[in-house]
Amino acid sequence: MAAGPDVRHELVVKKSRFITVLRRVEDESAARLLVAELRREFYDARHHCSAFVLGPGRGVQRSNDDGEPSGTAGLPMLEALLKRDTGGGAVPEAMLSDVCAVVVRYFGGILLGAGGLVRAYSESVSSSLAVAPLVRRDRMQLFTVAVAHGDAGRLEHELRSAGYTMTGNSYGAATTLVGLAMADDSSVIAAAQDKLASLTAGRAMLVPAGTDWVDTPLAAR
Repeated sequence: MAAGPDVRHELVVKKSRFITVLRRVEDESAARLLVAELRREFYDARHHCSAFVLGPGRGVQRSNDDGEPSGTAGLPMLEALLKRDTGGGAVPEAMLSDVCAVVVRYFGGILLGAGGLVRAYSESVSSSLAVAPLVRRDRMQLFTVAVAHGDAGRLEHELRSAGYTMTGNSYGAATTLVGLAMADDSSVIAAAQDKLASLTAGRAMLVPAGTDWVDTPLAAR
């Protein structure tokens, strides 16, 4: 899920309100902070059920029924997160992670039964994910390219148009460092250096700047 404002979505089932909030989180503390925030905001709600998935291998998975019958809320929410494919296929790197879902329930006076609760909590999360902005997160090699200030905008545009992931610029007294990321593959890096040479008449070079997780909007892939 993309960083940014929370995604909120409401589902009404037999007069019960299910308010889902999704947030990009990096660790368990951030996930539990979201739950605490929503307990304060929706202080009069009966249930604040939650589920979250963390890590590139989705090694951390937690769920909480918060007073609903065991297995009818948190677990269906977690399964909805785990089933959501971000568009890259059935490999771990293409599956959803680093996200917390909280469903706040206001009881409407009509009992839903165990099956009804499972369906409602699962659908609440699934329908929220359907409108959430998602990104693909990859471990990528980072580089900078030093160019004159007046050339930075054109170079960044050309590289972006060629399909490279840009990571932002930094500015020095005499030059701009244009940042970009690419797969840690020697042939990809060599091709990028050739492209850079053609754009700068051989004056600029790729300078390694480490590795990091980089987000790419799915629409751009």
